[in-house]
Amino acid sequence: MLGSTLLAVSRNPLARKAVTALPPTRRVVDRFVAGEATADAVAAADRLTRSGLMVTIDHLGEEVRDTDAAVATTKAYVELLGALAPLGLGHRAEVSVKLSAVGQALDDAMALEHAREICEAALSAGATVTLDMEDHTTVDSTLGILRDLRADFSDVGVAVQAYLFRSEADCHDLRDSRVRLVKGAYREPASVAYQKKNDVDLAYVRCLKVLMAGAGHPMVATHDDRLISIAELLADRHDRPRDTYEYQMLYGIRTDKQQALANSGALVRVYVPYGDDWYGYFMRRLAERPANVAFFLRSLGVGTLPLVNKRDSNSSHTGRRTS
Repeated sequence: MLGSTLLAVSRNPLARKAVTALPPTRRVVDRFVAGEATADAVAAADRLTRSGLMVTIDHLGEEVRDTDAAVATTKAYVELLGALAPLGLGHRAEVSVKLSAVGQALDDAMALEHAREICEAALSAGATVTLDMEDHTTVDSTLGILRDLRADFSDVGVAVQAYLFRSEADCHDLRDSRVRLVKGAYREPASVAYQKKNDVDLAYVRCLKVLMAGAGHPMVATHDDRLISIAELLADRHDRPRDTYEYQMLYGIRTDKQQALANSGALVRVYVPYGDDWYGYFMRRLAERPANVAFFLRSLGVGTLPLVNKRDSNSSHTGRRTS
């Protein structure tokens, strides 16, 4: 119930104004967002990769409704990739792109053109690109743009949200590709997505089985210890070397687990968001984990005991999921 309420609030302009106006909010946002400027994202990438982690960087923003905003987002990614290039990180750094932020809501051809420009910049920087997945109405469009991009950029990845009924079939189609598997972070109707946590977890495992059996590069996006253990078992079952799959976790969440996995020899990539349009992302992070809500409310001086549900403390990120 709490998660559904927060997902609804994430799209409410009045709630956005109220939350962003609270002085303590910025302190909490800093836990989940690397900063607002390109330099902040590059500094975070440098720090994380020096500690043995990898990064995927998301310039925050979505659902742009005018061409100028789509162009500005595209330029921001090109600038970011240009700034990353001197670090020589190669595939240890990539960018995550929401197609709605580069014009998908206006025209698929526009989104494809802008995504292609970002892929060109990534190629020049030695980096890669993963397309974030958004609500269910955009899935077919996103997969269509992915197919077009892969004609020239074969390593472009995509996120798949396990809670959608269609996702297991999508994983079969994508089993030889780079796929970030997330649980899902948008408020979806019961007609298209599982609603109960246990059903979502089971769907995640089914999708993971498909990807681990394929010839692609599964990107296991979760903070859930149970799912991490299952991923390891499946990798062993299919004789996968540890460099043929990776774990992905959100910036600022379970940093100790991120480092422990990396120290054990696993590939671990941190999803690093930056930019000033952080509200929607921030609210989805609160919706995913009641522990995050508790952290936020404590920062505001509000009691939280009734809100914390320990059973949900290891919920996964999406795609952005989480992207």
